[in-house]
Amino acid sequence: MILVHGVLHLELPEAHSLKGRRRVVNALKERLRRMNLSVIDLSGAYVREADLAFAYLAHDTRQAAQIRESIEGVMERHFPEYESEIEFEEF
Repeated sequence: MILVHGVLHLELPEAHSLKGRRRVVNALKERLRRMNLSVIDLSGAYVREADLAFAYLAHDTRQAAQIRESIEGVMERHFPEYESEIEFEEF
């Protein structure tokens, strides 16, 4: 089994309040949880940025890569208006 830990950093230039940021972050967290990922919001007080940490288990490196591609696909399909950066680490 492989444990994969990742951090997703989002730029939210259109968010003007914490409520606006929370709306986007909660929608993204729900999408990731549907993929059986554990997700937590690490965001600070800055409204126009968000950081989400996530983790998942995979049977092998191939499955880990498939899930990684799925996460990137979710960002491209459902949140294309936001600039994002994803860092992955496998154990």
